[in-house]
Amino acid sequence: MQQATWSIDEVQQAWQLATRLHDGQKYGGPDPGEQIEYLNHIGSVTLEVLNAVQHTAGLRADLAIKCAILHDVVEDTAGSYEQIRELFGPAVAAGVLALTKSDHLEDKAAQMRDSLRRIREQPVEIWAVKLADRIVNLSEPPYYWDHAKKRAYLREAELILTELQAGNEYLANRLRLKIRRYHSFLG
Repeated sequence: MQQATWSIDEVQQAWQLATRLHDGQKYGGPDPGEQIEYLNHIGSVTLEVLNAVQHTAGLRADLAIKCAILHDVVEDTAGSYEQIRELFGPAVAAGVLALTKSDHLEDKAAQMRDSLRRIREQPVEIWAVKLADRIVNLSEPPYYWDHAKKRAYLREAELILTELQAGNEYLANRLRLKIRRYHSFLG
């Protein structure tokens, strides 16, 4: 397998930007009242992508890693497409934008379908980031999610798998396993 390469300086620059922009953001953990630093999610997605790079011939590590680190910047922070394009170039900016749900669509299902359509128009490295994102998100659900929310999230994971599995066999298999395991949280 070809050696994976990336610019450590640019990866660190992306990490610093994500750290600043996600500062103070938290999400609910599995235990009542638990709040986890959002950067944990960003790091976990990035680790999934790094692992996939080691198991996927030809996956462009530089693009995949930077997009993993920055995947929620436009959607969840004051960071912008233009800022990412200026700092990291058009390929990273386009990938992050495809991974960003459109707030112009009110319905969450329509937002997901639109994002998946835009992801499929991108290189497979972007597909890998979305697969990695959902793998990470299928860990223990937040303590405040009810069964209906968990079931809806699982159906959405199945849609992501159906739409993007051709982009990365290794991550698709990981997502299949996570989906099977997630059923234990339903009941």
